[in-house]
Amino acid sequence: MKWSLTELRKNHRNDPLMFDDTLDLRADLIERYGNDVLDVAPVHVKGLASVVAGGDVVIVAQVTADLTVPSSRSLAPVDLPVSFKMTEFYVSDPTATQRFEKTDVVMVVTDDQIDLDKAVGDNIILRIPMHILSDAEQQGKAMPTGKDWEVVSEENLEAVEKENQSVDPRLAKLKDFFPDQDDQ
Repeated sequence: MKWSLTELRKNHRNDPLMFDDTLDLRADLIERYGNDVLDVAPVHVKGLASVVAGGDVVIVAQVTADLTVPSSRSLAPVDLPVSFKMTEFYVSDPTATQRFEKTDVVMVVTDDQIDLDKAVGDNIILRIPMHILSDAEQQGKAMPTGKDWEVVSEENLEAVEKENQSVDPRLAKLKDFFPDQDDQ
């Protein structure tokens, strides 16, 4: 969905533009964020676009989507439902951003077009947690391993480091020069 900022100001100054739509963002999100998103079901968006003081436009929307994202541990596909409310302000003049709080999301519109699809897609990406585990990984399934490598939990990291700690034989003789520092 795209709207003209000028048209919104002209036609919806007194009554907000209500919308309730399903967006297909799969191709766009996979193209832009292919490492973070494996699949996206159609996204439901319901909300309004309203003209506020100064001719700025505010969009308030409830977004619901089902994503498939890679596990942060094994890269296995994980289903991730997201549901959130987004609020964004759109202005045509960069100096107008000073009227808003630092916590407000304010976008400067340069080509008179508000692209709701892109805004919703960006907000979906922001809702993906940094740490995502599959159900099996959450229940304590063994960590992934391969030839000459393994994933180690933070709890076991110190023990594994001590086990794998080896001294280069060429440097082993240096230890004799500082016998009082063996415990460090």
